[in-house]
Amino acid sequence: MARRIDVTGTGGVRLAAWEFGDPPKTDPAGLDPAGIDPAPAHPTQDGQAGQAGQGGAGTAPDGAATAPDGSPGVLLLHGLMGRASHWAPTARWLSGRYRAVALDQRGHGRSDKPPQGAFTRGAYVDDAEAALEQLGLAPVVLIGHAMGALTAWQLAAKRPDLVRGLVICDMRASALGAASQREWDQWFKSWPLPFATLADVRKWFGEDDPWVERPNPARGEFYAEVMAESPDGWRPVFEPEQMLRSRETWVYDAHWEELAQVQCPALVVRGLDGELGRAEAQEMVRVLPRGQYAEVADAGHLVHYDQPEAWRAAIEPFLDALDHD
Repeated sequence: MARRIDVTGTGGVRLAAWEFGDPPKTDPAGLDPAGIDPAPAHPTQDGQAGQAGQGGAGTAPDGAATAPDGSPGVLLLHGLMGRASHWAPTARWLSGRYRAVALDQRGHGRSDKPPQGAFTRGAYVDDAEAALEQLGLAPVVLIGHAMGALTAWQLAAKRPDLVRGLVICDMRASALGAASQREWDQWFKSWPLPFATLADVRKWFGEDDPWVERPNPARGEFYAEVMAESPDGWRPVFEPEQMLRSRETWVYDAHWEELAQVQCPALVVRGLDGELGRAEAQEMVRVLPRGQYAEVADAGHLVHYDQPEAWRAAIEPFLDALDHD
């Protein structure tokens, strides 16, 4: 399961971090579908969670292997409209060798969603920096998907002392422009909210959404994970307007300069059918001082969701090299 640790982001925003260790339990009482324990813990002075049983060494209570105390840290950052639990399979896989933590970024999951809060690039980067320091994870491997990948490489550029490795999953460095933002605005408005059931969520995002070229059950599951039941049906746990505000802080700008400032080893991963094209991905690798490249076949933008085993196979050699560097 995952244990929740509350940390404080910039401007006092409360952020929910989730430390993964034990494998998911069968029908765990009080947990969400990803096996996440909603009860928060708080970091102690040494950066470990002040909750009984947190961060132990050797084996979990059910005999599963866990990373020993003092293991290197990994922080996983989800993309726009994502949440920490999307990283659950990856984080559990990593937890045998790392202290694996996924962060609900501001406006997402169970972190605060202040109506008038800052949803700027600086706020997201500062939040991740604060989480690293409060959790005692540094020097860390940052793994980010889409918007989370941009946050990861901007933080690596800003604070090279905190980051020893970086995995960028399907995020472009080029400017996407005003047309892209308009398309997203219209897409949000096309959602048939509220959904009557989670099955309707899975069907619409996996089959009926005009943006879906062919049936994609993994995409349906991805969006089902970010829905919560309300009195009139199922609605997203985020505010679409906040997501647009978040997105508009990066789509008009290119981000090559920050890539060039990343000093640690960095792996650029793309799905062959994702949003990051091969030519741009390879140019990102060239711009990164210590860049490497990997691609995952039969995967779209949600690489780690579409092909979890191939995703793990793509990043494992990079992580092995980091650990033996």
